[in-house]
Amino acid sequence: MSREGSSKELSATTHGSDVLTDGLKRRGGTNNRAVAFKVSHVLVSIFFGWLFFVHATGLFLFTKGFLLTRLVLDNRSSCEVLPNGLPSRDISEGCWHPRTFKRAVVIIVDALRYDFTVPFLPIEHHTASKHYHDNLPFLYATALQNPEKAFLLPFIADPPTSTLQRLGGLTAGNLPTFIDIGSNFAGQATEEDNLLVQLKDQGKKIVHLGDDTWHALFPGYFDSNLTHAYDSFNVWDLHTVDNGVIEHIFPLLENQKSLGWDIVFGHFLGVDHAGHRYGPDHPAMGEKLRQMDNVLQRIAQSIDDETVLVVMGDHGMDPKGDHGGESDEEVEAALWVYSNRPRFGRLLKDHVQPPSNAKVRPVEQIDFVSTLSLLLGLPVPFNNLGSPIPEAFLRHTPATGQDQENLAKVNSLVFQQMQRYQSRYAESREFSESSSTKSLRDQFMSITSFDARLNEVFSQWHSQTVAMYRQLWANFNLQNMAVGLGVLVLGLVVLLLSSGASPRNNEDQLLRTLKGIAVGSFAGSVLAIPGLISDFTLAQATSVAGPLCLATVGSVLGALIAIFSAVPSLGFPSRTSIWTWLGLLFTLSQAAGFASNSYTIHEDTILTFLLGTFGAITLLSSLRQTVESDRVLGTYHSVLFLILTRAASYSRLCREEQMPGCRSTFYASQTSSTSATWQLLIPCLSAIVLPEIVKAFYKGTASYVGTANFWIGFCFRTGLSLVAMYWTVDSADNGEWFAEQFSSSTLKTISITIARCVFAIAVPIGFSTFIWAKPCVDISVLNLPSPSAVGDSKPHVTILGYANAFGSRYFLLIPVFVLSIVVLLPPMGQYSLALCAWQILCLLEILDTNGLIIDAVAQPFIGPVVLAMLGSYHFFKTGHQAVLSSIQWNAAFVPLRTIRYPWSPILIILNNFGPQIMCAAAVPLTVLWKRPISKEGLRGFWSDIMRSCVAHLLYYATIQVATTMWAGHLRRHLMLYRVFMPRFLMASGVLLIVDLVLIIFALGGTRVTGSSVAEIFGY
Repeated sequence: MSREGSSKELSATTHGSDVLTDGLKRRGGTNNRAVAFKVSHVLVSIFFGWLFFVHATGLFLFTKGFLLTRLVLDNRSSCEVLPNGLPSRDISEGCWHPRTFKRAVVIIVDALRYDFTVPFLPIEHHTASKHYHDNLPFLYATALQNPEKAFLLPFIADPPTSTLQRLGGLTAGNLPTFIDIGSNFAGQATEEDNLLVQLKDQGKKIVHLGDDTWHALFPGYFDSNLTHAYDSFNVWDLHTVDNGVIEHIFPLLENQKSLGWDIVFGHFLGVDHAGHRYGPDHPAMGEKLRQMDNVLQRIAQSIDDETVLVVMGDHGMDPKGDHGGESDEEVEAALWVYSNRPRFGRLLKDHVQPPSNAKVRPVEQIDFVSTLSLLLGLPVPFNNLGSPIPEAFLRHTPATGQDQENLAKVNSLVFQQMQRYQSRYAESREFSESSSTKSLRDQFMSITSFDARLNEVFSQWHSQTVAMYRQLWANFNLQNMAVGLGVLVLGLVVLLLSSGASPRNNEDQLLRTLKGIAVGSFAGSVLAIPGLISDFTLAQATSVAGPLCLATVGSVLGALIAIFSAVPSLGFPSRTSIWTWLGLLFTLSQAAGFASNSYTIHEDTILTFLLGTFGAITLLSSLRQTVESDRVLGTYHSVLFLILTRAASYSRLCREEQMPGCRSTFYASQTSSTSATWQLLIPCLSAIVLPEIVKAFYKGTASYVGTANFWIGFCFRTGLSLVAMYWTVDSADNGEWFAEQFSSSTLKTISITIARCVFAIAVPIGFSTFIWAKPCVDISVLNLPSPSAVGDSKPHVTILGYANAFGSRYFLLIPVFVLSIVVLLPPMGQYSLALCAWQILCLLEILDTNGLIIDAVAQPFIGPVVLAMLGSYHFFKTGHQAVLSSIQWNAAFVPLRTIRYPWSPILIILNNFGPQIMCAAAVPLTVLWKRPISKEGLRGFWSDIMRSCVAHLLYYATIQVATTMWAGHLRRHLMLYRVFMPRFLMASGVLLIVDLVLIIFALGGTRVTGSSVAEIFGY
């Protein structure tokens, strides 16, 4: 049957005897064909699995040189030895310096931004008051009224502003590196010298309350009888952790003598969770800040004269309540230090607390370690790079005013400690000081008196030294980067060549080519390993990754040799239609643009333009079709595709760099993290409209029969209805609509139950239906009068759904992904994903009416490429950006109460990369949609599928190589950590995820579909 016939006929009608006889004849040779079909699937899966290995290896090698971690020295400071190497004379009142306090209570209010703690000045800000303003007045008022007892300062965090990395800096006093962000989901124990190590070495009893991240970093350090840790990642829970800390901290303070603790760490999470859940400008944030104000007042009243109280934020939050980046609002936390007795001084002459501008007198978070260590009479940790906070060591006397002698003494100790660290570090890594730093060092050492001049020189020397280390740890291993990039480029070349290595309508040649690639890659990897016996330069360049590098490079080269051996059968894209060139143009133009930070920032707008361009071109192409039905359908779906692209652009979540020219519509407001009430109409409408849309496409080929009726008409609709119920209950919980009737815990239980029902429909029922379902065809047999003989009749078989037997059968898989993803997305994200599913169907009809379905005759790559562009486009439209702060962590708790591995990370991946996953799963439809059922059965089936998957993967691999290349080239760019590196990480993650989706779902689903159709039609 021709393509035109298959795309227009709703059914096939023929003499039953002919059909049955042909079917039986074909069934006679089914066994051999079935075996060949399965072997082809296995070989194609192995090929894409090997590509996944190549991509993963290339990324590992590149990031090994690009995302460097700093060298951690295992030396420790000792109480008995001063930092200058001399023995300590008297340690009874403090190791290096006489202690000011015997005990400490350290309170971390997670995400306590500095402007949460200072009065709101409308004249200065020119804005209206927010819910986070003037709800925590105690800290500022105390520091203003009693400057000798308390001080409040901006507390500047080093990015990345994630809790685990900040805790490492707050306890070790050293600078973070970007790669540490990856451990925020599962921290590893800190190995370097730090504040808790020194406390433990001195026999101090340490108590922890709150965020359990501390126990991931410092296992075994806390008193097990007094410590109480709570789950830290349930950002929907605003009260459990805070209430737990409050419950246990006051008995500790009231019974210090009997309990004998020396330091208490209390980590509150409610403010951070309120920001993640609602955004800072929400009544819940005001409530949490007022609660913290009351708790901190009570704690300050409960401590004795020998205890210092420290209150701090580990980071801030952006206007939407998220953090992880380096914007001013994310790095500007607050630090408040309090004592019952006058112990502190001021650098400012009038002793007045600075105004609410964090640029006035800020201190670095790394300064906290040396400050608290010396206040408690402990050694400063060996790796510390922070300087003592002047306010903690200045003294004021009525006669002489400001006395800087004590500050000069502690600055001298820290100078010696840092010199010792620098000397040890120089033994392991080569680096050189600048002439100005050396001059300041010599000048400092020449000063013999402890006075203000010494403090001034120390401040200048310390700033330049820390800047030197920041630059030193930004050095990259260019050899590793080059090798990793080379592996990725070779993988891209293999993809490009293999796009023509699956010969048209020649399954035998495809099998031979794939076997050759398998043998060549294995032989290349084995032959490359002996190179390690000698001093092979490449192995040296990649250090411990040498064997992996050599094996991968040898494997890729072996695969290339195998592919080139099939040169006569290669069908390069240059030999195909203009549509393939259009796909290449879209891919290459987008890849080239990532050299620009403004292009990367506005990538969502660029994709809107590219998809609109595709829709306009297909509209012109459709108008030129000679067959009227093709012309009408193609025009209709092209126009609809354009409208849906524009409609999807309404869903926006602006990144900071796009402001103020961008207005977010994803949540209720620019500063909110919750959906508007009217947006609840979206999941309700989706439950009604989306199944009807799918039904309409199925009815176009009379395929809405059998399994389609059950799965799409009932299960899919039921699942979407439950999604609407879930988000309604969630909004009721957020807005406290039924606070008097139902508790928040009850509503959470209801919502979790509903979410689990959605996943039950999507996963076990959905996959079972897809695997075991029959094709969406309806076969009826009628005895009709024979035209050749009066009174005689012959059976006629009518097959409804014949025109799209492959496509309608495979598409049953797509609702599984729709349900699994939309339940994790807020309403505007569901709006975008529903439009994405609709656009996929429109795209398939456009491809069919314009003759662009990949088959044995044509192989235009435009369909799979546009699917990849749709996935990337709706990534942005579902409330995500290529920045860490846009990750919707609360998705991990939609069907769960606590973090559970591996389910929680899987839920985050589904939420974050859902559109790319769904579009990758839909790639085989560019081959199967309205694919003709020919007498040759499934001949050429896997070669067409392989070409479509390769084309789809080529888009992502090209983007990934481009972002890798530009990130490496622009490694010294000011916007590296803000723009280029996050985009590189996103492209790398998407590539690996798409690899796996193609292997598991696209190829696996294709095998299920092919076997199912073959069983019915006797192939």
